Amino acid sequence: MNKVYKNCQSCGMPLSRDEQGGGTEMNGDKNKKYCSHCYENGAFVMPDMTVDQMKDRVKQKMVEFGFPKFLAGLFTRNIHKLERWAKN
Repeated sequence: MNKVYKNCQSCGMPLSRDEQGGGTEMNGDKNKKYCSHCYENGAFVMPDMTVDQMKDRVKQKMVEFGFPKFLAGLFTRNIHKLERWAKN
């Protein structure tokens, strides 16, 4: 059975908000686990990024979109638990 993900397992973004409908595999199929900002053509867009760098990036993006800093911090505090990072 395929698991259904509500959030990108790299950055935590709700997949329903991904304007591309998710990341892509090498063959062009949609990836159901990662968003288009994190994953395209079967690979991570920024493969060397650390979990702390991802948290900072997501916080920065949320603030750019008008979220208060404390909310951005709240939303990013569990990024380390997402599948991409949990293996490390």
